[in-house]
Amino acid sequence: MTINQPLAEEKSKAVSYLLWCSCFFGVCGIHRFYNGRPVSGTIWLLTLGFLYIGQIIDLFLIPGMVREENLERSIALRERDDRALL
Repeated sequence: MTINQPLAEEKSKAVSYLLWCSCFFGVCGIHRFYNGRPVSGTIWLLTLGFLYIGQIIDLFLIPGMVREENLERSIALRERDDRALL
């Protein structure tokens, strides 16, 4: 795998925004589970996204959440590959 080649498992901003839209059906926080944040996802789920205020804030935070999750997954994959080489 080259450095510029994207990982097959990368998270998508579009999917995160689609999951964010589930709040219109009364299910808030699904996008946080998708982006590897189960604790805050559970809080969002139980509090309706902090009474929808947190949901609105998340509109601006989703790109950073996706970027951070993809970076964490990339680092973990490279560390695993490095260990396999040893």
